Order: sequence, then C-alpha cells, then structure tokens
Amino acid sequence: MSHYFDQEPSAGHQEKSITVALAGQTFSFTTDRAVFSRQRLDYGSSLLIETVLRDHPAKTGRLLDLGCGYGAVGIIMKRLRPALSVVLCDINERALALARRNALDNQARYIDIIHSDGLAAVSGCFDLILTNPPVRAGKKTVYRFFNESADRLLPGGALYLVLRKHQGAPSAIRYLETRFHSVAVIERSAGFWVVKATQNNG
Repeated sequence: MSHYFDQEPSAGHQEKSITVALAGQTFSFTTDRAVFSRQRLDYGSSLLIETVLRDHPAKTGRLLDLGCGYGAVGIIMKRLRPALSVVLCDINERALALARRNALDNQARYIDIIHSDGLAAVSGCFDLILTNPPVRAGKKTVYRFFNESADRLLPGGALYLVLRKHQGAPSAIRYLETRFHSVAVIERSAGFWVVKATQNNG
C-alpha cells in the first residue's frame, strides 16, 4: 500500500483539483492518490498557515515548508508574502511534481522545490520552518524533523508545527523543549495544536 511518505508511490494516479480560500484569496491545487490530504486542504495545515500569518509579522526572510506534499503551505505563504524566500521539500516524488505544477498555477514564482528526506538535501538555514509532520511515518521520523529543524534555524528563528493532541502533541512538546530555547502552544482548535519553537537570538 502506498503512503504519502513513500519516495515513489505505487498507487495509480487519480488527480483531483481542489480550491482553497484563505486570507481573502483563492488558491487552486492539483492533488493525486498517495499524497497527503488529497481531498481538501486539511484543517491542520489551514490552521498552521493562519496562525503563522497572525503570529509572525515579518514579511521577509527564508522559509522552509518541510514535508511540503503538493505544496499548499509554502505556495500560500509565498503568494501572501511574496518577499519571502521559500523552499519546499518532500521525500515523495509524486507530491513534488504536483508542487511544481501548483506553484505555476498559483503564480507563486521563484520557489525552490527540492527532493529531500527531511532536510538531508536542503542547504542553508532558515528564519521560519513550517511543518505538518508525517505522523503516519512514525515518531522516529517526526522527531528527526524536529532535530534537523533545530540545527537549521537562524538565531531568533522559529519552527511552527501542527499536531493533533491525541496524536502525541504533549509528548512532542516535551521533546521539543530539549532542543529549543522556547516552546509554546500558540493556538488550539478542533483538537489541533499549533506549536512555536524558537532558538536564541545569539
């Protein structure tokens, strides 16, 4: 059975077009089988975007959409804050092909889209890292995302992530507190928690 974290999903194609209305704009995305949240943009990702837009006023800097899937989070952030330098990465080749198409279809120009297992093939450091981590891939993978993010944030940078409370958010927060200077739940809605983890300024 193909999963959204497979590098080369074996499931047959069944593309679908979805529409997302967020922050006063409308976006259109092509999805497919064996990619995360193919029927609609999942509530957690929408909540993550809305929370970051409200919490992080800076409109410049370098942003990574870690585990980008078909690209919704990074593409929406680039459209709404075009001065951001945005990088998308995912292990799933099918998802990345969709992300490239979706970036063009949504006029989100100058986005780097990289095939990478976590941050392994991604270079440089970031002011912002956003992730809806691949919980189905297991705790080991999710916590590796946290560790790699901690090592790649610029001073004063922030990791924003969304998790369901019943899918391990409390234990994830305890782990994040061992790697980051400050960790806080900044939004709760419908069982989802948006967590902000920041590094020191120096």
